[in-house]
Amino acid sequence: MTDPLAILLSFVYVFLILGVAEALRRALGLGVEFTRKGVHIGVGMWAFGTAALFTSPWAAIVPPAAFVLINYISYRRNLFQAMESDDKSNVGTIVFPLAFILMTLIFFERSKALFVASLMPLTWGDSFAAIIGRRWGRHRYTIAGATRSWEGTLAMLALSFVSVAVTLLVFGWPADSVVLYAALMAGVAAFAEAISPAGLDNLTIPGAGALLWALIGLLLRQVVD
Repeated sequence: MTDPLAILLSFVYVFLILGVAEALRRALGLGVEFTRKGVHIGVGMWAFGTAALFTSPWAAIVPPAAFVLINYISYRRNLFQAMESDDKSNVGTIVFPLAFILMTLIFFERSKALFVASLMPLTWGDSFAAIIGRRWGRHRYTIAGATRSWEGTLAMLALSFVSVAVTLLVFGWPADSVVLYAALMAGVAAFAEAISPAGLDNLTIPGAGALLWALIGLLLRQVVD
């Protein structure tokens, strides 16, 4: 597949996710926080599509770069109500495509598996941390001004581990390596989510994961040397 066609399919996919979320919000009366996380998961899963369809990372960043602007306009004008929070201090929808761009530039040409895996804690872990934390979170804690619940953090840890592990298995990694890397990634992601201000965790979670991969790579080279 050519990159221009992959770009077109990316826009079709994301707008389809937004359209379905908005239709469900109106038809079923779903809360914005629920549809917002649905969009979050749906768009995050396009990492698999990006890895499969694109040949160039520079072409792959065109759709998320466009959605930085589109999401900013929606944030200001409330264009896509299904993904806009009432809390205007939360700029997560703008930061999310920035994280997608960053992970593409870091990992796309190095490892498609790590590219997709780096976005899974943000896609699944962060989404379920918010859903479970708001619905069932009873035990609160505050770090650096950010308040979370232990229930949400445990959900973050579990869903990050599972999503990273499944991703690496899909890409053919051996099971022993999968368990170790998924556990490390889940721990780092849960910590980054716990200490990050609202919305900025969309950048710090994959950023912390990228730093983890860099440190592991450095340690492995030192052992080999």
